[in-house]
Amino acid sequence: MLERLKDSLIKTPVTKRGEYNYFIHPISDGVPSIDPHLVEEIADYILQISDIKKIDTILTIEAMGIPVAIALSLKTGIPLTIIRKRPYFLEGEVELSQSTGYSKGALYINGLKKGDRVIIIDDVISTGGTLLALVKALQKMGVEVMDVISVLGRGDGFLKLKELGVEPKILVTIDVNEKGVEIKDVFKDHGSIRPEA
Repeated sequence: MLERLKDSLIKTPVTKRGEYNYFIHPISDGVPSIDPHLVEEIADYILQISDIKKIDTILTIEAMGIPVAIALSLKTGIPLTIIRKRPYFLEGEVELSQSTGYSKGALYINGLKKGDRVIIIDDVISTGGTLLALVKALQKMGVEVMDVISVLGRGDGFLKLKELGVEPKILVTIDVNEKGVEIKDVFKDHGSIRPEA
């Protein structure tokens, strides 16, 4: 289960950015290159743990959620909407402010309307700042967030989403230190993150 992903995480390099141990992985950074078999493994797993048939739109945030979201869209035929980092000034565009552990900025939602049912696909959840802002904006718009799935989780940022009534599914929870990436948990069922046996 997610063997290719787990193996790639163990082998991923870690660099120091100030006091922060930053891991460099194809799913979170697109570097050095994205293995299509890795993306397919992740997409297939998401299909097993989500009720994709109830979804109107697959939603992701520019840029690194895009590869997995495209794979899901291709496998299911469900349209994909990308939350962008620049405005397009289309009618109904919604702007939201987002803040992460290392950046702040605006995001722009287009192509969604009240009553749409979405699944949010993200590459990494750490502080939870971006997903928190997005879920709040979607709820205000009347968009139903059916599922939030993050390929990787680091830290406790996912707890902020629980306060909004959203239970994110994190496929692999990791810890990062100067020695490398340590796998802490692997998602195994619909309702919780469980330690790997």
